[in-house]
Amino acid sequence: MPRPPRLPLIDALRGFAVAQMIVYHFIYDLNYFRWVSLSMNRDQPWVGWRTAIVTQFLLLVGVSLVLRAQRYAQDAGGNREFWLRWAQVAAAAALVSAGSWLVFGPRYIWMGILHFIAAGLVIGRLALPLGAWNLLLGIGVVVLGKTIADPWFNATPMNVIGFVTAKPRTEDYVPLFPWLGVVLVGIGLATLWQQRGFALPPWLARINAHPPRLLVVLGTWALTVYLLHQPALMGLLWLVRRATAAA
Repeated sequence: MPRPPRLPLIDALRGFAVAQMIVYHFIYDLNYFRWVSLSMNRDQPWVGWRTAIVTQFLLLVGVSLVLRAQRYAQDAGGNREFWLRWAQVAAAAALVSAGSWLVFGPRYIWMGILHFIAAGLVIGRLALPLGAWNLLLGIGVVVLGKTIADPWFNATPMNVIGFVTAKPRTEDYVPLFPWLGVVLVGIGLATLWQQRGFALPPWLARINAHPPRLLVVLGTWALTVYLLHQPALMGLLWLVRRATAAA
């Protein structure tokens, strides 16, 4: 099996998810500063849009695990590279928890998307030997996560697993069920793609050859953008509010 190159298409797709996240959080921040009145945690299309954004990110986590495993299959540094990346994600998750505690107090983020990705990277890597079977396993995990609910899982730390009957009081919640299933589906789909030599149909090959540059940058630096965009947005909106109040 040939060693796959870094695919700008994957970076662009990740960048597309990042761009949506920035717009979503900008609207969320407008709501936080009470310039709009929206129930983004309960009403459509906001809940559906958030679900779509998280799904895009986590599918690409699974795809990237397969691409990286293939790229470093004969490279002794691959294991070190994986754990270095994992440490970066875990440290970023800790920063998110600390920062959200300062802003939201008891509603701080303790199992948000970065916390989940830190866990999902390890579990997904262990699942790589299952190959394309991860597709069926992932669908099963999603179904279980969407159909099982019991009050026993509502208390911390059991709510990390999922299966809750009520969402915990936190600003971002991405439990293992059903979201681990999305990562596994990504692994399964990428394994089928790997079996075809990572070939792209002509229309995707053209995008891969000439991807939107901004989306590639956002996708390549997704973790950095994730950490910086909310402080930047909230700081900017705070300054605008101060300026308008003083006028």
